[in-house]
Amino acid sequence: MQSAEANYQGVWGNRIGFGQKPALLVIDFLKAYTIEGAPLYAPGVVEAVARTPDLIAAARTAGVPVIHTRILYLAENCADGGMWVKKSPVMKAMVEGNVLAEFCDEVHPAAGELVIIKQYASAFFGTSLASHLHAQGIDTVVLAGCSTSGCIRASAVDAVQYGFRTIVVRDCVGDRHPDPHNANLFDIDSKYGDVVSREEAIAAFAPEKACP
Repeated sequence: MQSAEANYQGVWGNRIGFGQKPALLVIDFLKAYTIEGAPLYAPGVVEAVARTPDLIAAARTAGVPVIHTRILYLAENCADGGMWVKKSPVMKAMVEGNVLAEFCDEVHPAAGELVIIKQYASAFFGTSLASHLHAQGIDTVVLAGCSTSGCIRASAVDAVQYGFRTIVVRDCVGDRHPDPHNANLFDIDSKYGDVVSREEAIAAFAPEKACP
């Protein structure tokens, strides 16, 4: 049987590249994924968090907007999580006052950076994110965060459907197991966007330094 790479070659995997005005979207880097022993703990997310501060710093230096998302339920018994919370009741930890719902210290939003509150996997579903990006003239969404097979994939699919060039930074996304992590990066790179290294993303941010 052919490898997946050979089977896809010439059919999927076209490169889209960066556009003229990127934004960095840091998705759900919350303590639920990095505190050992927590139900959502994911070693791959711990590694991704450790690699992301340099990416965020490069974006800030270059004047690239940095936008953060967090999952937060506000209704009684997390009813605003709908069927997702019924399918995955572990997500009920994402409520105000629970340390698991807090941002990881290493990648905490800076003062003035936009924080999008969401209740579902995609950063775009039920939020003002797409409208905000379009209003700012953003044409490229660069994704870091977690988890690769969940909120990263869902956000990548929606990003391309909203008309954005979609870039996922391989070193700065993570999951609880390498198999879904690698499989979803393969799918995203094949069909929805480009998967790049942290160094490639930082280099792409650099020209923005010259922009007013």
